[in-house]
Amino acid sequence: MNKLVKDALVLTCITLVAGFALGLVYEITKAPIEKAHQDAMKEAYSSVFADAASFTEMENFDSSAATDYVNQAGYGTETIDNCVEALDASNNVIGYVLTVTTSAGYGGNITFSVGITNDGIINGYSITDISETAGLGMKAKDTGDGSFSAQFINRAAEIFTVTKTGASSSSEVDAISAATVTSRAMTGGINACVTYFESIVGGASNE
Repeated sequence: MNKLVKDALVLTCITLVAGFALGLVYEITKAPIEKAHQDAMKEAYSSVFADAASFTEMENFDSSAATDYVNQAGYGTETIDNCVEALDASNNVIGYVLTVTTSAGYGGNITFSVGITNDGIINGYSITDISETAGLGMKAKDTGDGSFSAQFINRAAEIFTVTKTGASSSSEVDAISAATVTSRAMTGGINACVTYFESIVGGASNE
């Protein structure tokens, strides 16, 4: 009986020490992890809105309401995570950066930011989280001429469709070779951003 009590006390002590250690590690790493996340987001914002002098959170933005809005518009695998205003040097709003997560990726969720000017021009997108297949879906991160992402730079904001036979209209984009699922996931996320953007500039409530 004494041995059982002793073993139980030892196990309890080990559990308490392990829990304390985990809590300590969490507290130590929480701030650096959060800073790294914020730095990544700032980099993504600047990448898709180079003309902006600064960015500020959009007043009264509600992720749940924004997501409900795009879901009702037919984008059921997308979440509008955030929306910030892009400001010029005089603090005038020159556009918006919307961050979206799509669960339609081949390898899981894809999170990226999309910049759209006030006059409805897409500046491009910047991916902050993706786990698609190397050499296939991961090409969604590629930049430069001929890349999938290049199709969304200086492009009028509208609802896009993916084609595997060559884009022949302003609303079509070419799929990444052998990665149609990823292409459709990215395009769906961009379409969700365009849909929510139109609700902002159109004065629709997102509450």
